[in-house]
Amino acid sequence: MTLTTNKDYDLCVAYRIYPRVSKVPPVFKDDKYKLSEFCLKSFKDSLGDLKAKIFVLLDGCPPEYDELFRKYFMDEDLELIRLEGVGNLATFSLQIKVLLEQEFSDLVYFAEDDYFYMPNQFNEMIELLKENDDVDFVSPYDHPDDYLLKLHDHPYQVKATSKRHWRTASSTCLTFLTAKSTLEMTREVFESYTHGNHDASLWMSLTKHNMFNAIKALKNRKEHLYYKVIRLAWRYNPKQLIWGHKWKLWVPLPSIGIHLESDFLPPTRKCLEFMEAEASGMGD
Repeated sequence: MTLTTNKDYDLCVAYRIYPRVSKVPPVFKDDKYKLSEFCLKSFKDSLGDLKAKIFVLLDGCPPEYDELFRKYFMDEDLELIRLEGVGNLATFSLQIKVLLEQEFSDLVYFAEDDYFYMPNQFNEMIELLKENDDVDFVSPYDHPDDYLLKLHDHPYQVKATSKRHWRTASSTCLTFLTAKSTLEMTREVFESYTHGNHDASLWMSLTKHNMFNAIKALKNRKEHLYYKVIRLAWRYNPKQLIWGHKWKLWVPLPSIGIHLESDFLPPTRKCLEFMEAEASGMGD
């Protein structure tokens, strides 16, 4: 999507954070506050010179989490939204609402609190989105499922920029970059997640990979996730699948962000080694 921005900020972020460890991270397994700071610092370092407006969805977080964000961002760039433990679905719904109603930037980013980012690389995602008409969504994360599951076995496109390669993907998690105008057009699909849809299913409703091949679905019916994702996509978003636009999601090679879930780390060893070194420096 080729676009230019004329707003006050390069980017508007809705960053949701929760004070407990919900998965098994490879670092700071028993200390969510330290894990949160580790991830937040890396996010700030990855932004580099970008000017970002950050809406922070503090879901049941104690007061020290307010100070954590103030440590890394100026007060005028922060909007702290305190929530009383409303949970994953409600905070995602609020992210959509906040990012659509804000007037700070034409570019919006959904952020979860358990991603580690490579330094000074976030701008590459913005450049890709702004300079290419066929880029609708950008994930920072090269998900290992794309290499391991039949669900993601499909042809893909590759682009080369000055610093890395990018490829299309059928799905990702709920941390991603897009244009506000694109989010407006796809809002109904994303909101299906809050009604019981799976994140992979909503993405595959948008990208439409492997959604019309009944023979392939039958052939891979023993892969439980394959069947589940296909079924949920057709249950929640049939209108989008049949008549909707086919959107393109792109992921970086190597990863710009690492989802800190031990069973789903990206395949690039150098990224992981850098993350582990940074964690050691914080006293893991």
